[in-house]
Amino acid sequence: MNRRVAVLSDIHGVLPALEAVLAEPDVQAADRIVLTGDIAAGPLPVETLDLLDSLGERALWISGNADRELVQAEPPADPVSAWAAGRLRPEQTRRLASLPAVAELDIDGLGRVLFCHATPRDDEEIVLVDSRAARWAEVMAGVGQEIGTVVCGHTHMPYARIAHGRMIVNPGSVGMPYGRPGAHWALLGPGVELRRTPYDYAAATARIAAESAFPDAAEWADTYVHARDSAEDAVAVFGPLDGRGA
Repeated sequence: MNRRVAVLSDIHGVLPALEAVLAEPDVQAADRIVLTGDIAAGPLPVETLDLLDSLGERALWISGNADRELVQAEPPADPVSAWAAGRLRPEQTRRLASLPAVAELDIDGLGRVLFCHATPRDDEEIVLVDSRAARWAEVMAGVGQEIGTVVCGHTHMPYARIAHGRMIVNPGSVGMPYGRPGAHWALLGPGVELRRTPYDYAAATARIAAESAFPDAAEWADTYVHARDSAEDAVAVFGPLDGRGA
């Protein structure tokens, strides 16, 4: 049984944000660190993977859609992902290709917890805090009764809610938050805590622009490190994709 587990999702190769979270005392003290996908698709992919690799067996890695796209034969459509795919070392590509889609842990106070990227059955499906009850029943249909909590990422907006008797947790995004800047993550056990780690956004943006060879690194970092996209903008884009109104 794990006493406390830190969950980091959607890092997207934003090394300064990851460093800020890993420096948090509660992350350093956690029994496990779960990475719920979209780890390296961003401006500092190699460095991000190297830092996470240094965590050793404490880290439990799960694949996200962006990780899958980095290692597929066809180049990703997203410009920063296509660039990042060409930067990875062969062993990093192999590691991302071998990651599981889901994983489970026993956590004090929560019991059996299932971790995934978007939903337990698909790494790109959209569910939001206000998704309708039928949608939650649909995407959780294959989850065993022993699972009392499901942790998912993908939409970059943190929330915790109950759906059909289960706790659903989205830790938000470490590297590409929507709504407000900061590295968002979650701490599990014995309850659920949504956390946000502030850091020096101007310095991080300048560092990414200086250290990344991605041609549009400065503009990319300014947009995502400073969370220029609001939560309302994100919901306007994602909302129709959860089947609402269908």
